[in-house]
Amino acid sequence: MPCVTVRVQAETFDATHETALLLRGRDGVGGIGAFTGIVRGGDGLVALELEHYPGMTESMMRRIADSACARFGLTGCTVIHRVGRLEAGMPIVLVLCAAAHRKAALEATDFMMDWLKTGAPFWKREEFADGRREWVQPRAHDDAATARWGALDQ
Repeated sequence: MPCVTVRVQAETFDATHETALLLRGRDGVGGIGAFTGIVRGGDGLVALELEHYPGMTESMMRRIADSACARFGLTGCTVIHRVGRLEAGMPIVLVLCAAAHRKAALEATDFMMDWLKTGAPFWKREEFADGRREWVQPRAHDDAATARWGALDQ
């Protein structure tokens, strides 16, 4: 089974360092699919506050990563999701998928982001410049993006 690293943390991450860790001791890696999510600003949004259910969140993230490894033949992957108050422009999530071939690495990264967005138990509250705070509700387009992959554990 490929090496899977899953972390939920308040601290920022270093994508270059995490990539080096993922590559360490791995032969046959032809590419790494990488995605760094950033807290999106605009329309008065100044920050996003993320909460999670410790233990349950990491377990679901690992299940998603294990499914991606099996489905796309990954040699390893890293998933780091931040929690706490994050201001617009700050990094929020890192997904790295190592595979022998580019297409598998990139598709696995896309798969993981779709599933993390809809399947991992995080609660997000937006904070606006005018003082409003609103919980982010599920979005139909996120559910549709995840549905295109079929069941998680295929």
